[in-house]
Amino acid sequence: MDLDPTTRTLTLLTLLKSGGEWTAADLAERLGASVRTVRRDAQRLRRLGYTVEARPGPGSAYRLSPGVKVPPLLFTADEVTALVAGLHLIRAWLPEDPVASSALLKLDQVLPRPLRRRAAATDLATEVLQQPGAVVAAATVGVIADAVAEGGRLRFRYVDQHGRPSSRLVEPYRHFLRAGQWYLVAFDADRDDWRTFRLDRITEITPVPGTYQPHEFPDASIEHWLTTDFGRATARSSRSADGPAR
Repeated sequence: MDLDPTTRTLTLLTLLKSGGEWTAADLAERLGASVRTVRRDAQRLRRLGYTVEARPGPGSAYRLSPGVKVPPLLFTADEVTALVAGLHLIRAWLPEDPVASSALLKLDQVLPRPLRRRAAATDLATEVLQQPGAVVAAATVGVIADAVAEGGRLRFRYVDQHGRPSSRLVEPYRHFLRAGQWYLVAFDADRDDWRTFRLDRITEITPVPGTYQPHEFPDASIEHWLTTDFGRATARSSRSADGPAR
């Protein structure tokens, strides 16, 4: 048996949920892995918030803390269908990122049997053709999402449509999908203006420590802003060295 890390960690959680104390050797045998791998997987469960207790020594053993309860996934069958179909869409947009496939695998591991059947049926029946446009990393989207939620700033390297590289310091507002491309709407602190950035042209993205008073977005909606300022800015950017729309 050669389980991938996600499946192996979820299998370890299932074994520990069954109760009692498991020796590292027993777990390694059940998982088809080494004792060292069992230690790493136990640490991964701790990072996910599970209290995995370990008894050190030659006969090292593991168990879930008696007070730990793994909450059930209270989804309806139709909600599971929506989740699986949505993950297929994400996988089509992020073909080189394993995050959607990993999430589908986790659903299969933790859903009760009737919902697993619905998830498997939806998975089998759903196919989304790979979408045109640039590939975007889920990790980049996650960094942006955290900064938006926390009112933080981001710094990244950016290459515009003319191939010019630059360093940007921004206050992210939202990211959106338009005409096959993902964009970030953000206030550019150095240029004192609202800009759009194509996500596939962003590299070396990092959060900037500290809290900031964010600038208020200048329109009632991104949709309206795009149909007004964005269109004019796109025309200007073809003549200007640094237009707002990139």
